[in-house]
Amino acid sequence: MAQVQRMSRLMVKTLRDDPADAETLNHKLLVRAGYVRRTAAGIWSWLPLGKKVLENVARVVREEMDAMGGQEVLLPALLPKEPYEATGRWEEYGPELFRLKDRKGAEYLLGPTHEEIFTQLVKDQCSSYKDLPVILYQIQAKYRDEARPRAGILRGREFLMKDSYSFDTADEGLAQSYALHREAYIKIFNRLGLDHRIVSAVSGAMGGSASEEFLAPAPAGEDTFVDCPACDYAANTEAVTFVAPAVESAEHPAVEELDTPDTPTIESLAEYLGVPASATLKNLLVKVDGEIVAVGVPGDREVDLGKLGEHLAPAAVELVTAEDFEGRDDLVRGYVGPQGLEKVRYIADPRIAAGTSWITGANKQGVHAKNVVAGRDFEVDDYLDVVVVEAGDPCPKCGTGLRLDRAIEIGHIFQLGRKYADAFQLDVLGKEGKPVRVTMGSYGIGVSRAVAALAEQTADAQGLCWPKEIAPADVHVVAAGKALQTELALDVAEKLGAAGVRVLVDDRAGVSPGVKFTDAELIGVPQILVAGRRSAEGVLELKDRKTGEREELTVEEAIARLTA
Repeated sequence: MAQVQRMSRLMVKTLRDDPADAETLNHKLLVRAGYVRRTAAGIWSWLPLGKKVLENVARVVREEMDAMGGQEVLLPALLPKEPYEATGRWEEYGPELFRLKDRKGAEYLLGPTHEEIFTQLVKDQCSSYKDLPVILYQIQAKYRDEARPRAGILRGREFLMKDSYSFDTADEGLAQSYALHREAYIKIFNRLGLDHRIVSAVSGAMGGSASEEFLAPAPAGEDTFVDCPACDYAANTEAVTFVAPAVESAEHPAVEELDTPDTPTIESLAEYLGVPASATLKNLLVKVDGEIVAVGVPGDREVDLGKLGEHLAPAAVELVTAEDFEGRDDLVRGYVGPQGLEKVRYIADPRIAAGTSWITGANKQGVHAKNVVAGRDFEVDDYLDVVVVEAGDPCPKCGTGLRLDRAIEIGHIFQLGRKYADAFQLDVLGKEGKPVRVTMGSYGIGVSRAVAALAEQTADAQGLCWPKEIAPADVHVVAAGKALQTELALDVAEKLGAAGVRVLVDDRAGVSPGVKFTDAELIGVPQILVAGRRSAEGVLELKDRKTGEREELTVEEAIARLTA
């Protein structure tokens, strides 16, 4: 027997207008339909209907994790500082980490992820290769001190997440655990009804090697990804690599200096010389752990600071300020060139290949230089792919122009390797009787994010439109208003509930039929069953929320249809 929820008793208050601070579709509709309410910036309360949707997503995740052999545990969210100091993440996370002290002055954090704590747990519980492999997971609130919480539950400071961790004695075992998670994630997102893409990604503060993201395409997405229309390549923009074409050998004229007054920007320089920006070399100065570093890219491209930071992690990367030019005669603001730089590490995009010729700063005020050739007039210390990816950039696999799209990150899987095992000396006794260092994987699913992503992908002009698997009810029974209609609606609701159908019934007195119909569309249950004008004849109207198709059925036919 399934629960029958009566709206006359349910804590749900729908709104006709969007919240004033709502920017995204999920934020507007989840608030208007009475699923969530804002408690503070980035902190949300889940109301009865919203809690059911959230738990349904968690149930699907739990079922597939259990089916693949995962074991569920629950670790604390309030965690001691010391394990995160041991891995360096106490500092690496920076201001996004919630830090606090107890009354004795001991420092703690609210967990953003639990690699350290799971590693310690396995070190305590597993001592032999016979104890492995093991996959542990939890579904728990996580915390991140977002500078600007936005998009409702999509980017909050508290969010619900499934995080799992695999522990194996060999890299081959890690690859198998990774593959198990990848397949389980595909099943989970298919069951949830989420349109998703699997893309290559970078590991960031998590560490490790292989990494893939599961993205749900949506205009509200905070991630930009690329895919190729001609092959199966897809990647987060931070993971896209550029393969530099071979440069034909050629004789270049000697470097020639040009008077270029008042041209400190690429735009002003290109206009002054009448050349395309792509012929110029842009040199961005940054500080890496306090040391000034120059980054060279073609003048028509921008430096992706996120990519640069990933390449140089865990070092801190920041832009230089006016003060950094003081006392540095070799650094002329707006006229920096790689030739003649003193004691400055020079990083360049692969497009600045040896043999390419550029117009760039001459390290003199109001002067640029042309015919500056990479490999002849300056050397590149490190080649790193650091430009902002643009539509039409060549696919690394086949060369076809890439497409750009926005998406919501709903899952991320990592082959961590031994970063955390090394930090905590996680060894087990191997088959040969010698200690073996354990290798790990880390795998996350944003449970509350999946709710937001589904709202973004499935909603229409009338409101939410949930897939059956995660909807708060299977059918929304609406009593059009009169006593006879209400009596019939409640009778049908009880019969459906007795047959195992989850029912939401609108039996509110004093509410007009128009408001009830509007609320039914807004709330988004997959099937809407109306006790209306033909109730006296025992005839109901069944409407498919997604397609809008309507059909008149007798009570018996409606019950048979909905219980089939």
